[in-house]
Amino acid sequence: MTETSPLSVPRAEALAAFARRDKEYDGRFVVGVRTTGIYCRPSCPARRPKPENMALYPDIPAAKAAGLRACKRCLPDDAMEDKDAVHAALAAIRAAGGPVAMAVLAGRTGYSPDHLQRIFRRATGISPAAYGRALRLERARDALGKEANVTDAIMDAGYEAPSRFYDDAKGKLGMTPSAWQRGGEGVTIRWAVVPTGLGDMLVAATDKGVCRLSFNETADALAERFPRAQLAQGDAAFAALLARVTAEVEAPGSDPDIPLDVKGTAFQERIWAELRRIPAGETRSYAELAAAAGHPRAVRAAGSANGANNVAVLIPCHRVVRADGSVGGYAYGAEIKSELLKRESARPAKGSARKG
Repeated sequence: MTETSPLSVPRAEALAAFARRDKEYDGRFVVGVRTTGIYCRPSCPARRPKPENMALYPDIPAAKAAGLRACKRCLPDDAMEDKDAVHAALAAIRAAGGPVAMAVLAGRTGYSPDHLQRIFRRATGISPAAYGRALRLERARDALGKEANVTDAIMDAGYEAPSRFYDDAKGKLGMTPSAWQRGGEGVTIRWAVVPTGLGDMLVAATDKGVCRLSFNETADALAERFPRAQLAQGDAAFAALLARVTAEVEAPGSDPDIPLDVKGTAFQERIWAELRRIPAGETRSYAELAAAAGHPRAVRAAGSANGANNVAVLIPCHRVVRADGSVGGYAYGAEIKSELLKRESARPAKGSARKG
């Protein structure tokens, strides 16, 4: 097989995606076939050529520069046009800082509203309207940490009324907007440090759910994260939650429904949702994680979002490994990550694919 300019995914990963006709990789590279003079999408349904007759190209212009033409069966140029349309819609929504009417997006891309809706959802996993709402909510969260007035922050983020913000934020912010703005002021966070087979584990939770799970960390570190919250030793209700968390850490995947109170940017929350969908006993590469979240080129950003996870094990960032299968980095050390993966491999847990 001939290699061309660098690909956005590792060669072995690209070959595996082409072999299984993986649609998630369409637009990330194309495959040239010298015997027929064409280039194809990774998902092309045609019979696979012999390896010695193939060449991998990072994009369509590179394939065309090599003198190849588009496959008439998988129509890779159409896939590129769809990708460009999705990028144009994303840019329009980001520029607006919130939802944009489908008619406006359709006019900018030259697609019908229904077709644009389909390809946008296929590429990102959510609708244009949902993406816009998530972006607007993210702006409001950022503003709440800067504005002196909560209402001003909400209105500056593009909401017509505070009630619309509260509707969007319901079930996502955990703390009220005012408490969020003041670093957790007025919120009680109960905590405990308990020994586990992985070392001392700190668990902290609001009334909504677990907001911090870490190893070899003290209450001082918790206070730095929530400087204005009221920290308190756990009560009976917390003890019951702590028991569930401890059991989950000792046997990952055994309790997928532990309530959480975590918050991040729209992209981070999308990555965290995908992490919770990885079944216990399985792993993903950073590229696979980014693709599953609808942002196949955002591999580094996916890695950063993975590292920003505040609740180890419960959002299983340890299930992401390097493309070559090696363990890679982990906030609490490679030894703990390896042990978690070993436990999951030895004891597959039914129903461990977590809900996003």
